[in-house]
Amino acid sequence: MTFAFAMDWMNLLFRWAHLIVGIGWIGTSFYFIALDLSLRKRPQMKEGVAGTAWEVHGGGFYHVEKYLVAPKELPEDLIWYKWEAYLTWMTGFALLVVQYYANASAYLIDPSVLELTPGEAVLISMLSLGGGWLIYDRLCKSPIGRSTPLLAACLFVLIVGAAYLFTHVFSGRGALIHVGAFVGTIMAVNVFGIIIPNQKKITASLLAGQAPDPRLGAIGKQRSVHNNYLTLPVLLMMVSNHYPMLTGHPQSWLLVALILVIGGMVRHFLNRHDAGDAFGKFWWSLPLAAVGLIAAMIMTAPKDFSGADQVSDATVKTLITTHCAMCHAATPTHEGFEEAPKGIHLESVADLRRYADQVMAQAVQSDAMPLGNETGMTDEDRATLGAWIAQQKK
Repeated sequence: MTFAFAMDWMNLLFRWAHLIVGIGWIGTSFYFIALDLSLRKRPQMKEGVAGTAWEVHGGGFYHVEKYLVAPKELPEDLIWYKWEAYLTWMTGFALLVVQYYANASAYLIDPSVLELTPGEAVLISMLSLGGGWLIYDRLCKSPIGRSTPLLAACLFVLIVGAAYLFTHVFSGRGALIHVGAFVGTIMAVNVFGIIIPNQKKITASLLAGQAPDPRLGAIGKQRSVHNNYLTLPVLLMMVSNHYPMLTGHPQSWLLVALILVIGGMVRHFLNRHDAGDAFGKFWWSLPLAAVGLIAAMIMTAPKDFSGADQVSDATVKTLITTHCAMCHAATPTHEGFEEAPKGIHLESVADLRRYADQVMAQAVQSDAMPLGNETGMTDEDRATLGAWIAQQKK
């Protein structure tokens, strides 16, 4: 068993596990926010109950009650929803290690952005994830945290600012995946460091016969709502490496800002719908999301090479031999690959014609390829390649 083969399996298994536990965490988050918003005050509720909800699923009916602090007694089989969040972060970080830290030169570092050693890149990555949480936590605990609109604006600036810094340190892929990891770390530590500890304090007070501090529940609710609004944007960030129009864009940090607006507004629409608000109170969120989407599509519009000068087959053959064939070959010469990524071979003009659309997306419309631009492919090289592909379609 070779090292590359073992790493491929680790990548696959961590990615699979990340998807499984991530679906569990997101599903739980969505469910409890929807449940909380659907609670209604009803006659003859038990003491301490803030609201109840009636639900139907799977042929059965459920009656759910919510206590603002806690009931006088708790059963021994109280269910804690926490491991979904913990395992999502743990598997995500493991995937970051296997995919980006272990292959930092190819996936994390782009010398044309910033000259870094693998060790420096990994250190910056880890410090940024921890630092992001500390800044966010300070904001929440400061007077700013008492104003929901102001705190939301500061969180938006924090994430977009981090995206800007990442795009000036890492490769395109590395930058956006770090935005996802940055936000995901905030969300996971919210659960691990704030929400669950506060719930445990409330439970301990109750079991000790003391009155629990209602402020603890309010703080936990605030962090939970933050997680809910960040979920849709972070999901797109985590799959961004499949879309070079995002990762390869020269102002991808602005795309991050638009993604936050789009995801946040869609989430707000769904939240207010679940709460039963009148449509007139939240209709504006979808048009605002649409404006963000249109702006993102305009920003990522493809370059037009239809009017470029004619390029010979010999010229592009030289380009793909220099910049592509080291990885995309029957027998790759790049030390990081034992077989061509995605089975794409680019050793001949015929190969290039076959995979022209993929090459256009990865190496012309963006600079996602070559990985880390190890071969020093220039903008002129990309334009030449784009012109040749465009003339094949005439």
